[in-house]
Amino acid sequence: MIRIIGMAFVGLVLLIAILGSLFFVFTVDQTQHVVITRFGEIRRVISEPGLNFKLPVDTVTVLDKRLLRIDVPPASMPDVDSQFLNIDAYVRYRIIDPRAFREKLVNEGQAAQRLGSIVIAELRAEIGLRTRPEIIGGQITDLPDGTKLVQPRLTDHGVPTREAITTIVRDRAQARVEADDLGVQIVDVRIKRAEFPQAVEANVFNRMRTERAVQADRLRAEGEEDFLTRTADVDRLVEIISAEADETSRQLRGEGEGEAIRILSEALGQDPEFFAFLRSLAAYRNILTSRTTVVLPAESDLFQYLQSPAAPTPTP
Repeated sequence: MIRIIGMAFVGLVLLIAILGSLFFVFTVDQTQHVVITRFGEIRRVISEPGLNFKLPVDTVTVLDKRLLRIDVPPASMPDVDSQFLNIDAYVRYRIIDPRAFREKLVNEGQAAQRLGSIVIAELRAEIGLRTRPEIIGGQITDLPDGTKLVQPRLTDHGVPTREAITTIVRDRAQARVEADDLGVQIVDVRIKRAEFPQAVEANVFNRMRTERAVQADRLRAEGEEDFLTRTADVDRLVEIISAEADETSRQLRGEGEGEAIRILSEALGQDPEFFAFLRSLAAYRNILTSRTTVVLPAESDLFQYLQSPAAPTPTP
């Protein structure tokens, strides 16, 4: 029994060796398509993962099932106003028909060239119909607090303009791919950058600076005009208020002086001699000091008050 098992094992090894000399074993991953060619002719296409065999004369070409990316070379493209912009884009595609892909595009390198040229042509045609703000895709919105918010520029259907452009380019490029039966599906087209060429960038910046300077001068002049207007209004209002205040103060002062004179007249009418005495005391306080010498005639009221505390007889 042991000898039989040993002989069977040896026979199996010899069979594997014989088959290995006639066939080659290879595996297919779940992320791969495999195209088997013999002398340039496609014999089989394998898309299911697993172990497979091929003859020594067969050639195995592995293609990726996953999304593939093509970075389109940057190109200068004119917009609707014949102003050139440097457009940098990329394409993502998937191989859906390995046989057609192998026959028409051969490999991923040639596919990148072919699909890149198709996308550039469609992108150039669409860019030529658009304005620069639509291509750049941004618009500035002034918020209530004074800050500025950059938002995507939208189409009439609420779709960002740049996204609308790339969607149109993708659909047209896919239509050409299907017409040529290239075996791929273009999933997405995106614009990475859209900027001015360096030759005109300085001129654009200078023009923007000039426009901003003109706008600043205009705003400054409007502010100065508004300042002068407000200042003139305030000065006029101050003059009016000052004039009214002066008029009121003079009126009140006149009324006060009139009232003081009236009160003084009433006081004089009640006791003229006492009033004369108070006025004499006030005069003494103002003119007499410890070193004052006063020469008065005998009939002077001041002399009479100094001579005797009795009230003088007023001179008629």
